[in-house]
Amino acid sequence: MKRFWKTAQIVAASDGHGVELDGRPVKLPSGQPLTVPFLPLAEAIAGEWGVAPPTFSPDDLPLTRLASTAQERIAPHRTAIIGQLAAYGMNDLLCYQADGPDELVARQHEVWGRWRDWAETNYGLQLEVTAGLIPINQPPHTGEKLHGALASQSDYTIAALGVIVPALGSLLLGLALASRALNAQTACNIAFLDELWQEEQWGTDREAVIRRTKTIEDVAVSTRFMYLCNP
Repeated sequence: MKRFWKTAQIVAASDGHGVELDGRPVKLPSGQPLTVPFLPLAEAIAGEWGVAPPTFSPDDLPLTRLASTAQERIAPHRTAIIGQLAAYGMNDLLCYQADGPDELVARQHEVWGRWRDWAETNYGLQLEVTAGLIPINQPPHTGEKLHGALASQSDYTIAALGVIVPALGSLLLGLALASRALNAQTACNIAFLDELWQEEQWGTDREAVIRRTKTIEDVAVSTRFMYLCNP
């Protein structure tokens, strides 16, 4: 798409803050003007439109895309999406430890165990853990607690978690990011612990680095979005 505007600015709206491009409102996919209730988010959305390149794509406007997702996808389908995210927690990456080598097992136990403990302290989650890829059947009350943890989040946070949780394979890490208990880079390092350990032993894989870099970027911008909605 070609850039057609010169300036992007915030405007007051009855339900928050809008963004205009040369006096014309940024619109949602439905055609309605985009307005958000958080001034820091509106400022950041105006900022990304302001620096968009002459030829741009939705990838250049991730905050706008997440705001649109919160309003037009999460809000009308909130219960179903919470269910989808809770399912990640029932099969959370941090519950599937390796069965060897011993050094990797120990590292996972130390790092992943710390965040399972965090989830127990903060959400009362007592998660079953397995070695290898044997499927886990978490008890029903675990699902109820995961639903409760997600139900307490805003549509905007759920929109961000909709990117973060599948990218990391971990709802626990997503909730820790939402709680500001760790940052995006650290969360990615935790999620990619196995892969990073393998690289320590055998060297770097270029394609894996490219994939990880993209994941880190996606998680970082989604985390920033959450924090702009909870200043």
